[in-house]
Amino acid sequence: MYLRIIKIISVVVVFTFVFLGLQRLLVPKYASQALEGNLIGEYYSSAKNHDVIFLGDCEVYANFSPITLWEEYGITSFIRGAPQQLIWQSFYLLQDTLRFETPKVVVFNVLAMQYNTPQSEPYNRLNLDGMQNSLIKLNAITTSSTENEDLISYIFPLFRYKERWRELSLDDVTYFCGNPDVSVNGFMIRSDVMPVEFLPDPIRRADYTFGDNAYDYLEQMVALCRENGIELVLVKAPALFPHWFDEWDDQIVEFSDNNDLIYINLLDYTDEVGLDFSTDTFNAGLHLNVFGAEKVSSFFGNILRENYDLPDRHSDSDTSFVWNELTDIYYNTISQKQIEIEETGRIQSILVK
Repeated sequence: MYLRIIKIISVVVVFTFVFLGLQRLLVPKYASQALEGNLIGEYYSSAKNHDVIFLGDCEVYANFSPITLWEEYGITSFIRGAPQQLIWQSFYLLQDTLRFETPKVVVFNVLAMQYNTPQSEPYNRLNLDGMQNSLIKLNAITTSSTENEDLISYIFPLFRYKERWRELSLDDVTYFCGNPDVSVNGFMIRSDVMPVEFLPDPIRRADYTFGDNAYDYLEQMVALCRENGIELVLVKAPALFPHWFDEWDDQIVEFSDNNDLIYINLLDYTDEVGLDFSTDTFNAGLHLNVFGAEKVSSFFGNILRENYDLPDRHSDSDTSFVWNELTDIYYNTISQKQIEIEETGRIQSILVK
């Protein structure tokens, strides 16, 4: 009897190890392509000393530099951004963040308000696969799922990626035990330059009204911040494309006024920021490169310092030690990227959502 139980347990243990091993081998490592797939997961290994948390899509992880906020203002921050991050995903990531820390300020980029319903399974994966398993993640999955998506494939990604064995590469072996870091506190560094030479005309819409679902989650975000004593800031990053319509801007202005929030449309401050779209963007105005992001962060950090009770953490030796290490990584990464571009001309891929 005992021998039979031992055999059953042994079979279960072996099956579990094989299942988890195959799953780890087959899930994408986001090491050479679609690097943005690693952004959400990188938060969990960070020092939880962040006074400011950014939430949103590429307009946060490409356009704001936490290191600049640290160097110039002593502000500690992390960007929990990912491609086409929908507002309910931002809301659940905020809930997830509150499991570990309570920031003083949360900055939400409002471009996501244009989406009222689930959009894309591949982009869902980039936002949700990196989240640690929890009830919050389950809620995010069920709210985000498009047609034909199922919960089990998020809990056990092997069911989603079981056919990926045909695409296995050296990256899957190299990073079997853990994905590489691709950012510095959520900021993806790009130092290459592609100037703005042409902007397509905006596609006009029959209706510019944000949807009820989008508004509902924005209201929930406001309530969650207030319950936890957090200041919520709404921001529109200074990206020239996709187009940000005046009709959308008017709705955010009205919402922020009605809810006593600060809203900063950085498109209105490009001259004050000092942005030059012939040198400060790496893909013709869709995203800023590191030089543009540093300018935006310097300008935005001053707004944060003037309006909110954010301490200068430079005098905290433990915090300074962590952030000085991050600063070294930041500048080393910029130097390496510059050398790589000069020597090979290789341009790192980035998703445009």
